[in-house]
Amino acid sequence: MLSKRDVPGSAHSAADLLHRSPERLGSRDAPRQTGVMHPAFLYLPGDRLTVPELSAARLDGHVVDLGEGYIPADLVESPSARAAAIASLVPVDTAASGPSAAWVHGAGDGPPARHHVRRAVSHRIRPALPSRVILHDTALPRAHVVLIGGVPVMTPERTMVDLALGLHRDESLRRWMLLLAHAEPRLVPAALVALDTMIRVPGKRAGRGALERLLVRTR
Repeated sequence: MLSKRDVPGSAHSAADLLHRSPERLGSRDAPRQTGVMHPAFLYLPGDRLTVPELSAARLDGHVVDLGEGYIPADLVESPSARAAAIASLVPVDTAASGPSAAWVHGAGDGPPARHHVRRAVSHRIRPALPSRVILHDTALPRAHVVLIGGVPVMTPERTMVDLALGLHRDESLRRWMLLLAHAEPRLVPAALVALDTMIRVPGKRAGRGALERLLVRTR
């Protein structure tokens, strides 16, 4: 007979699994850390633990929600952790972009309500996307993509430029520009330089003005 501690769906069974995570193994058995979060640290609902188990573990303080899943409460919320938490929303041949990329790079606390991805290959793609994922069908150069936690993400500098250029269509992007600037102030002058090299790009004037004002605020 299972003890109450071992009943599936209980907080104890979830906690037991969490205590067997790689971060709690001895140094001889722990995986080598290379800047990529170990998959065992991310708990997706219905994978190793059910939604009720994860909810119970969250209430007990064992895990915190992050993106599409949960991570141990004592794990540092790094860019690789954030990227891994939205990996299921980034289709093949795309990269997280806009607010989603900004969040991965450290902007704000919670992820955006709607995620953004941009085509990262030259040929057309037709990915199946959840309703809360927006595909921007303009090819992103390879030089503007970085792998974080194994997930393709728009580079920090290009993310700031992308947010600035989209501002004339979507005022909500201003908030993500501010959050990203607080996380990485150096991106504001870098984005201004990058913007100056672009010719006849929609949104350039509004984007440049927003970046100039942001530069004053972050000095």
